[in-house]
Amino acid sequence: MSGLEQLYQQIILDHAKRRVGDGLQEPATEGGRSGESHQHNPICGDQIRLRVELDGRRIATVSWEGNGCSISMASASVLTELAEGLEQDELLELIDVFRELMRSRGSIEADEEVLGDAAAFAGVAKFPARVKCAMLAWVAAENALLAAA
Repeated sequence: MSGLEQLYQQIILDHAKRRVGDGLQEPATEGGRSGESHQHNPICGDQIRLRVELDGRRIATVSWEGNGCSISMASASVLTELAEGLEQDELLELIDVFRELMRSRGSIEADEEVLGDAAAFAGVAKFPARVKCAMLAWVAAENALLAAA
C-alpha cells in the first residue's frame, strides 16, 4: 500500500470514528429553510437521514443520523465538514464532482483542492459494490437541498 493510500485509509477511519454532524438537529435559524432526505441501500442495509438547513442560499448546518459501514458513515462525516458554509450551488457542484469520481471506477484522480478529505474515497470507486455506500449521504444532501427549495 502506498503512502497516499495509507493516508486516505486513515482519513476514512478517523471520520468513521469521530463522525462530524452525527445527530439529527432541529433547524435553528429563524426564517431559514431546511430539507431532509432518507436514503437506504437495500444491498447492504446502510441508511441515513440527513437534514440541511439554509440561511438564504448558504448551507447553515448539515446534520444526520444513520447506521452503516465505515465508508458510509465516514462519507457522511466528510460531506458535513465540507458542506457547511458553502452556497447551495457550490454544494451541488461538489456533489457532482464526487459523483463523477465515484462513477469513474478509479480511472480519474481525485482533485484534493476541490474535494478535500472526500478525495480519500477515490479508492472506493474501484469497488462498485461500495460506491453506493460512499454516495448515500451525498444523494441525501442533494435531495435535502431540493426539498428545502
